[in-house]
Amino acid sequence: MADFHMPFRGFRSKPQSTPLEPETAADPRSSLVNSVIYRDGKAIASPKTLAETYAALDKSPEAMAWIGLYRPTPDEIKSVAAEFGLHELSVEDTILAHQRPKIERYGDTLFVVLRAARYLDAKEEVEFGELHIFIGKNFVITVRHSESPDLSHVRRRLEETPELLATGTEAVLYAILDAVVDGYEPVVAGLSNDIDEIEVQVFDGDPKVSRRIYELSREVIDFERAARPLVAIIDLLSSGFEKYRVGVDLQQYLRDVADHVANVVDRVEEYRILLRDILTVNGTLVAQRQNEDMQKVGEASNRQAEEARKISAWAAILFAPSIISGIYGMNFHNMPELSWQFGYPVAVGLMLVVGATLYVIFRARKWL
Repeated sequence: MADFHMPFRGFRSKPQSTPLEPETAADPRSSLVNSVIYRDGKAIASPKTLAETYAALDKSPEAMAWIGLYRPTPDEIKSVAAEFGLHELSVEDTILAHQRPKIERYGDTLFVVLRAARYLDAKEEVEFGELHIFIGKNFVITVRHSESPDLSHVRRRLEETPELLATGTEAVLYAILDAVVDGYEPVVAGLSNDIDEIEVQVFDGDPKVSRRIYELSREVIDFERAARPLVAIIDLLSSGFEKYRVGVDLQQYLRDVADHVANVVDRVEEYRILLRDILTVNGTLVAQRQNEDMQKVGEASNRQAEEARKISAWAAILFAPSIISGIYGMNFHNMPELSWQFGYPVAVGLMLVVGATLYVIFRARKWL
């Protein structure tokens, strides 16, 4: 593989002059999205079917074929597998899909599974797309099981830098890895924004925030499961630099991708820990607010009890004279106090003494 010299980050961040549409199959009955034969970094043929692709590559065995498939049928995958000698286990994984990110080597063929991601801010969900890549000496087969990732941007950028494309199939794999990692950045930004909103909700006492924290934590964990395996994938690719004679500039390119992956993984780990801590803080604040509410209820109950005691005390003070006055108000004939000249002042005095005695007792007991 020949070395070349170019600003790789310039390739990565090169602005697009016109927006590109996602790759879709021209024939709705076929899963073939795009198939191009490249020689020295330039397209020499664009077959419309898999059979034409096989024939074109047979005519130019020194060229490289990049076949893009979108949700292929088992028969189409088996056709490609038979043509390029793909291992049955990798074929089975591709047919079944729903694989975790990984890298496996079967003889001269490298099988890579990646999970692209994009953040749906309205739903606060991370949407994942599964991509299977077969890399051989003169072929690259990409199998998408979802709309993302959109590889048309990768293909266009590689075609605009033929010196990069001319280095071989490794360049295509690294560019795809780069595109997938680039797609993680908006996800990280979206998660960061939602975490900031959650922190405000927590301290505002929003009762719905606990559910939001839990659901966002699940999205962060799923995203981490998609991103973290890329560290091991890139490490394994890096370990084969010398054995497979990967050019120095491509090595630098992959190391740059590795730096971005490490940054994403670190950020996601921080978010997972931060959300766990936020959930703990929210639980503490909820418990504190509940204690304050219970304290307020207790204080209100105490005030009500004090008012009830005061009312009961005054009722007792007023009730005792009422009993005395009620007895003497019955006007029975055989009541000696009725004809006694001191009966009235004694009765009134008795009322005052009873009332005063009760008042002193209630004051001593702090009812009044």
